[in-house]
Amino acid sequence: MSVPLFSAALAAWRALNDAPPRPPVPIEGIVKLSIRVVEGGRTADQLGGEREGTGVVIDRDGLILTIGYLVLEAASVLVMTQDNRIYPAQVVGFDHATGFGLLRASPAPDCEPVALGDSDHIALLESLTVAGHTALGGASGVALVSRRRFVGWWEYMIDDALFTAPPRYEHSGAALLDSKGRLVGIASLWVSDVLDTGAAFPGNMFVPINLLKDILDDLQQTGRRRGALRPWLGINAEYIDGHVVISRVLPESPAAQSGLQRGDIILGIGGDSIGSHEEFYERLWAGASAGDDVTLHVVRDRVVKHLIVQTGDRISYLKPWTIA
Repeated sequence: MSVPLFSAALAAWRALNDAPPRPPVPIEGIVKLSIRVVEGGRTADQLGGEREGTGVVIDRDGLILTIGYLVLEAASVLVMTQDNRIYPAQVVGFDHATGFGLLRASPAPDCEPVALGDSDHIALLESLTVAGHTALGGASGVALVSRRRFVGWWEYMIDDALFTAPPRYEHSGAALLDSKGRLVGIASLWVSDVLDTGAAFPGNMFVPINLLKDILDDLQQTGRRRGALRPWLGINAEYIDGHVVISRVLPESPAAQSGLQRGDIILGIGGDSIGSHEEFYERLWAGASAGDDVTLHVVRDRVVKHLIVQTGDRISYLKPWTIA
């Protein structure tokens, strides 16, 4: 659900300029993360070998929540608090389905943790605060202008993603806070059209905090959610002119090994046709787990091909790295 463009623009302006009551700035539990990736990391070409972003301390034992792409294949992580103290940290868990990453600093930073809020009860046009470390933009006002399903090109889809305006450019891992300073989302992306109307209206997409609550114990105990592993192909796909088109095939991925190529148009999966990007993901993940074979029906050079892909697990594909 989104709001009209004029209402969204007015709410964004008010959130940024009217200075509504906000949590104290700087916020103790908002920290800066500096990450170095393992040598030869598979994610380095797209995400960089050295990464910076924000983390949110969520308990007194040094547990830190962030956006997961920052910590993929991390060889080392340093945490900087608001008073510039530095702590080493290790990756505790990663969840590809939601995009959350979890760290633990040791020793635990001496700061007040940020309480988890309820992302289901944020109203459209509500004024919120985006909080990053002071070295990454500090805190600023935003408005919630849309909440809807988000479909990503990297085999990613979540329901009820939160879209805010105006945009924050140093957004990775930043906290979205309600009027009481409670954490309701973690920043993932800069988005050019947060209203999804075809008009340029930039902002940010946040992963809602309620998606964390059912898996938080799993991530702390085992490093990932329990249950069957989601099947993964190793492609980037775009929705272009009503078709799902492969824009990239990751080297040595299940897709590459099966012969899928850039430019292939995906018509269907397992004998069923697909009509949208999200329907493709729904069919891919329905009743299947990593390691299962799936049949993709693709068009290449005006010829329909039926390719069998033995799906994999994204974590297993990455270069060896440590989850504590």
